[in-house]
Amino acid sequence: MGNDNQIRIGVISCTNIVRKVSRAINLAPNATLAAIATTSSIEEAKSFATSNNFPPTAKIHSSIESLVEDPDVDAVYFPIPTSLHVEWAVRAAEKGKHILVDKPVALNVSEFDQIVSACELYCVQFMDGTQWLHNPRTDKIKAFISDPLSFGQIQTVHSCFTFAANENFLKNDIRVKPGLDGLGALGDAGWYTIQATLLANNFKLPKTVTALPGPVLNDAGIVLSCGALLNWEEGVTATIYCSFLANLTMEITAIGTKGTLRVHDFVIPFQETEASYTTSTRRCLSEHKVMTELPQESCMVIEFARLVGEIKNRGAKPDWFWLSISRKTQLLVDAVKESIDNNLKPVLLSDW
Repeated sequence: MGNDNQIRIGVISCTNIVRKVSRAINLAPNATLAAIATTSSIEEAKSFATSNNFPPTAKIHSSIESLVEDPDVDAVYFPIPTSLHVEWAVRAAEKGKHILVDKPVALNVSEFDQIVSACELYCVQFMDGTQWLHNPRTDKIKAFISDPLSFGQIQTVHSCFTFAANENFLKNDIRVKPGLDGLGALGDAGWYTIQATLLANNFKLPKTVTALPGPVLNDAGIVLSCGALLNWEEGVTATIYCSFLANLTMEITAIGTKGTLRVHDFVIPFQETEASYTTSTRRCLSEHKVMTELPQESCMVIEFARLVGEIKNRGAKPDWFWLSISRKTQLLVDAVKESIDNNLKPVLLSDW
């Protein structure tokens, strides 16, 4: 049995990402697996629950609706197709459930704003499932970039996340299907690169976004590979590149007037309990290692459950920081897509 201070989380479906997040919830001292909903067979969900160490008290629901209405669930993790996010996140918020949702958070920002309104109205915590932001390394990266003595003023950021998907993925994965995810590599891998450039710029939105030449789209018009140039005032720039067609690369390079930061595995560290990064300042090159007892997905669950606990037990207000950075990221995903759709025309964010 979980103790009373544990946040009771319900999860949906029996996929690999749910296996990973279920493990993270089990490792988080302030959260417990309260329920699972399946859209296939109850038997499959039961065996999934057993093999993934769900507590014996965890309920098995035969529909998302039944899980969302369960009074013994505080929060729901939604690893469902992006096209279903609005409906289910809004329904969960109406039932007072806190929401952890996979990225991209919606098909576009106006859809996401329906989720925002519901979260504000029903006072529920929202967080997107971008795990690397919760890795202790990310705080160290932020501290270095915001140090005027070591890093100086930011000049440019380059970020890429690519992986070579197999033929089955490129034909059948929900990320390449218009009716399901619709944003392809841009909404998936691109989400990380955009959030990395925002983080390096203290989450300040750029002035213009321009897709780079050579985006690759599949027959259904879904982005399989693309790049973009982002421009801020004061001449700060960033490039992002995301692809389902190129070798695995997860890089951030941020260059300031006095220092440079490099990260080679920012999305998923090559080692679960150790994350490294490199800084260089004038003549000094330093390798840094950040040790962690728990994997980054557990760090995410712990922070999410902490915020939910503050609301549930102390009447605190939700922390809107997470919602605001999800919205900014979605806004930039939309801008890159608009630029691709309009023959690489720059998109002025002030016009939106």
